[in-house]
Amino acid sequence: LLLALLLLAPALPAPHDRGLIINLDTGELCMNSFQCKSRCCHRTGGLSLARCAPKAAESQECSPESLYGVYYKCPCESGLSCDADKSIVGSIINNNFGICKDPRD
Repeated sequence: LLLALLLLAPALPAPHDRGLIINLDTGELCMNSFQCKSRCCHRTGGLSLARCAPKAAESQECSPESLYGVYYKCPCESGLSCDADKSIVGSIINNNFGICKDPRD
C-alpha cells in the first residue's frame, strides 16, 4: 500500500497558487491579513470593505504590525520598520500611523 501511494503521488494534481479563502491577490476581499499573499488586509474607512493590498514601501505611511489583522495603513515591507506611536491608546483609536524607514539609516 505504501509503495502504491509513493508511485501515485506524482500523478496527483498540484495545489493551486491561489485559494478562495487564503493566498488572495491584491484587490481581493479579505477579513484578515493572513488571507492575503502580501499579509495586509486594508480598509480605507470604518464602513468600507477590506481588500488585500501591498505592504508599505520606504517613506510611505504605515501601521505597526498587529494581531488585529485589518489595517487602515499597511505594515512595512520586509527589512523596514514603522516609526509610529506604539502605545495602547494609539492602537485602540487607530491613529498609530507612522512612516516606513530603513533601520540601518
